[in-house]
Amino acid sequence: RYVVLTTKHHEGFTNWGSPVSWNWNSVDTGPHRDLVGELGQALRESNLRYGLYHSLMEWFNPLYLADKESGFKTQNFVLKKTMPELYDLVLKYKPDLIWSDGDWEAPDSYWNSTSFLAWLYNDSPVKDTVVVNDRWCNGCSCRHGGFYNCDDKYKPGTLPDHKWEMCSSIDKLSWGYRSNMSITEIMDEASIIEELVQTVSLGGNYLLNVGPTKEGVIVPIFQERLLALGRWLETNGEAIYESQPWRVQMENSTDTVWYTSKGPVVYAIFLLWPRDSVLKLSSPIPSPATKVTMLEFAGTLEWQEHPGKGMLITLPYVLPSPVPPQAGWAVKLEGVK
Repeated sequence: RYVVLTTKHHEGFTNWGSPVSWNWNSVDTGPHRDLVGELGQALRESNLRYGLYHSLMEWFNPLYLADKESGFKTQNFVLKKTMPELYDLVLKYKPDLIWSDGDWEAPDSYWNSTSFLAWLYNDSPVKDTVVVNDRWCNGCSCRHGGFYNCDDKYKPGTLPDHKWEMCSSIDKLSWGYRSNMSITEIMDEASIIEELVQTVSLGGNYLLNVGPTKEGVIVPIFQERLLALGRWLETNGEAIYESQPWRVQMENSTDTVWYTSKGPVVYAIFLLWPRDSVLKLSSPIPSPATKVTMLEFAGTLEWQEHPGKGMLITLPYVLPSPVPPQAGWAVKLEGVK
């Protein structure tokens, strides 16, 4: 339940009135609005956490290019541009999360990452609540940070031992808006749900990107995908929000059943509806007190022990339909080990 806004990407334009980005910001030019401030206010009224993406480097900034030319022995860009902006963002908007990027060309000693993070966690107004990612220097990724991104669209495959986040984009080819994108280049609803479920089962957070147009519009195809995901979460969010990885993350026999848990309760999320409407789960160990329900379906489901191990669950009858059903359903298992 958090949103991350790009406050500044690698081209250097800031979406707030940065005092060190004169005439190259959203207040001096373009919309003449403080987009970072306006979105922050709207999110907080909706009880959502607010994250700020910020690029440490700028592709075309003469100060950065001169520092790069010196082998990063000089720090004019960092001292005059990047660090003043980061401090300004924290003091002005008090974000819940800082999503750093653009770090990979230089060491932490060039970026002054350690001194900024020390201030952030010890003295800043958000010191007790803020979290950060892992992009603060070349070689930091997957090694240092409140949570790890490791790479764009990172999929660990097994349960990592550190909190992580999978950042993905609905447009498979871009993080920004492209007017020439085609429907085959857009993630469909089933793929988005599958990515979300796999990520959460492995203990990760899922950050899904859309690129607005230059007018700030989220185009209808992106709206449609986000609303579809929202509808799915309205039904199945209990198995996602505030969940923890279970002792088993997925069924060995198939990659279409994934598990999450909350205390003693286990959720099995299956991405394909079984042909005979009987769900086979080999990992849970049932007991006589085991109770099985399906999210958003009334009543309990019948189950029996699977000869060998696990359980067979009889799913509710679904009317035949020429339209394929939504992707992903969750059964709630109580009284299993």
